[in-house]
Amino acid sequence: MSDINKVVLAYSGGLDTSVILKWLQDTYQCEVVTFTADLGQGEELEPARQKALQFGIKPENIFIDDLREEFVRDFVFPMFRANTVYEGEYLLGTSIARPLIAKRQIEIANLTGADAVSHGATGKGNDQVRFELGYYGLKPDVKVIAPWREWDLLSREKLLAYAEKNGIPVEAKHKGGGAPYSMDANLLHISFEGRHLENPSAEAEEAMWRWSVSPEAAPDAPEYLDVEFEKGDIVALNGVRLKAHEVLAKLNELGGKHGIGRLDLVENRYVGMKSRGCYETPGGTIILKAHRAIESITLDREVAHLKDDLMPRYASMIYNGYWWAPERKALQTLIDYTQQSVNGWVRLKLYKGNVIVVSRDSKTDSLFDMNIATFDDDGGAYNQADAGGFIKLNALRMRIAGRLNK
Repeated sequence: MSDINKVVLAYSGGLDTSVILKWLQDTYQCEVVTFTADLGQGEELEPARQKALQFGIKPENIFIDDLREEFVRDFVFPMFRANTVYEGEYLLGTSIARPLIAKRQIEIANLTGADAVSHGATGKGNDQVRFELGYYGLKPDVKVIAPWREWDLLSREKLLAYAEKNGIPVEAKHKGGGAPYSMDANLLHISFEGRHLENPSAEAEEAMWRWSVSPEAAPDAPEYLDVEFEKGDIVALNGVRLKAHEVLAKLNELGGKHGIGRLDLVENRYVGMKSRGCYETPGGTIILKAHRAIESITLDREVAHLKDDLMPRYASMIYNGYWWAPERKALQTLIDYTQQSVNGWVRLKLYKGNVIVVSRDSKTDSLFDMNIATFDDDGGAYNQADAGGFIKLNALRMRIAGRLNK
């Protein structure tokens, strides 16, 4: 008899987590609570409720929560305040969703009196680390069940056989034959892994992409977009104030229309292997470009350079699952402090896969002084003769070394 009485399962309603639900009931003989997060993945979530009911889950133990605003406001926007990019390209669409899912799972565990949580991440991936670091950071003594590290259903064929044996519905297969891509979607991105993408020399199928047209098929005329920032976050598009999740949804629509945000990446996974994935992040791509543009006129030079120095470390914290760690929280405090002056607007041109900065300004916080920066007569605002002493002082150590090495 298992010592697990009740477990909260992160449940999508798909094949893997449906198999896990049944497996938990059979293996642990425990009560299961299902939690399905609406992070803006664009799918109907009520079928997850119906599937859970079919497995005998009590209605009061089925949680389907709309977390879209919290996701963008409290996770995506704080991440982009740091201009976060992992390994030079990846905008961390999957990584940034995991700490919120872990947070809500632990809240539900506390609410329902559950003594364990479970997830559907495989033993080869990063998500097992992200989920479980979140669980332990928020509830140190919680029990964690990771089926992929326990069972013998280690292939798609075995999962399908188990599903058929237990009457678990299986989604339609990929039209080209074989199992569908492994996909993860939320308001920030959609990712694709598996199938022939496992061969890094194989080009991704055009039919695979869901959110964006190819740049070649994008409109022949550019579209202009005005983006307004307050304390580093976008609050309005084209003069219309929007909630955080509405901002990202609108940017996804506009970016996808213009072929923006596609990425084909071989990344270095936390567990040590290289993995190829394709990503669509149209809204995030626009946010990153616009945010750097407004920072260019509102941030002090050394503050901006310090942020750039710290960003890869911050990105690694998120990628590796340390959102709830003290070092990430401390760094976030610094980042958020720098954003108090990041207010103003940026005008962008969206065209054929590109996000082009056209103009930017801040009425209250711009550090750009046209009187000093001008190439015309500045009326004495800048004394060019000062540069000579500055250069000589900075060259002093090199001049000393140069004389020594003659």
